[in-house]
Amino acid sequence: MKADNQTMDRQIPVSEQRRRKLKRWGIGVAIALAVLAAGAWLGTQMLPTLNRKALVISEVDRGTIDVSVSATGRVVPAFEETITSPISAQILEVYAHSGDSVDVGTPLLRLDLQSAELDYAKALDEREIRRQQMTQLKANISTQLADRKMQIEVEEMKLSQLEAQLRNELYLDSLGSGTRDRVRQAETALRTAQLQLAQLRQQYEKEQQVRKADLRMQQLQDGIFEKGLSEKRRTLDDAKIRSPRRATLTYINSEVGGTIGAGQKIAVVSDLSHFKAECEISDNHSERVRVGGAVILRIGKERLPGTINTVTPLSQSGAITFTVVPDDMSHPRLRSGLRAEVFVITSIKDDVLRIRNGSFYSGPGDYTLFILEGDHLLSRKVKLGECNYDYIEVVSGLEQGEQVVVSDMQKYKGREKLRVD
Repeated sequence: MKADNQTMDRQIPVSEQRRRKLKRWGIGVAIALAVLAAGAWLGTQMLPTLNRKALVISEVDRGTIDVSVSATGRVVPAFEETITSPISAQILEVYAHSGDSVDVGTPLLRLDLQSAELDYAKALDEREIRRQQMTQLKANISTQLADRKMQIEVEEMKLSQLEAQLRNELYLDSLGSGTRDRVRQAETALRTAQLQLAQLRQQYEKEQQVRKADLRMQQLQDGIFEKGLSEKRRTLDDAKIRSPRRATLTYINSEVGGTIGAGQKIAVVSDLSHFKAECEISDNHSERVRVGGAVILRIGKERLPGTINTVTPLSQSGAITFTVVPDDMSHPRLRSGLRAEVFVITSIKDDVLRIRNGSFYSGPGDYTLFILEGDHLLSRKVKLGECNYDYIEVVSGLEQGEQVVVSDMQKYKGREKLRVD
């Protein structure tokens, strides 16, 4: 027993203790590394994985950006004319139908014009009466002025006789054969005749002015009547509904027997070979929309350059309207009623960093985008500037050559890393 106790109480060598301790440390480190590796592997396996083919990826490059603001538009015929009824009348016959090609002067429909034609016939009779009245008025004025002028001539002859009598009396008085009373009588008679002649001349001038005014008044009244008569004639002609131009009939009131009111739409003719766009844009951009400004119309994948033709300055429901005339108004892609994306070009920036435009972009500002690095997407804060229909300006946060996801990644907001396969 004593020998056994001595054996058990014997100390373990230091080298053996060190070997055992290192062994325990090695096992601990191995376990830790295994746990870390397993955690890293699990973390990698838990990252969302995206199909690369489902992403829209743009490479950051340098180039030019035609800065623009977007609007909406609708393609309409470049030339469209609405025909309205000039009178209230009943539709008697319809000669054409919607979709028909019509030429200038092609009859479209017939209205009941009996009442309008009767009014016009009465107006023609009244014009003849007025012409006779004008002839009579001119004759009366001529006669009255001639009579007044004749009176003046008679008075002038009397004045000449009285002047001769006065000279005779003065001569006789100078010889002593006459008297002062006869001289005074001759002077009085001459003075009286002079006053009467002056009065007649004054009356003649006033008579001329009055008669001239009467004649002018009658001419003005006749002129007004003639304008009214011409309007009746034009209204009667317009009531014979015909096409005003070579075009396509896109609407016609074909209700035979129905009554239409004056000014009511009765037909529409449109030129379906040439088109324009009626556009609308937020009034926040009203200062950027100017007549003559450059515009790009995008219909599907087709881009058509054009020019702003008219602008309506008044804002309605927070928007202003304007029309755009495409450079090629007869482009085969243009069809009446098509919706178009409209880009109003406001300026041009050269040699700027840019990426392709995407659905995520809502205006200049800060964005979080995903950058492709190998088989991972890493989120990064970037600052973007102006844009056009193709590109967005990169202000900061990206370098030329980097690959950026420009499709909508809103569902991954807050993620810093994603996998790509």
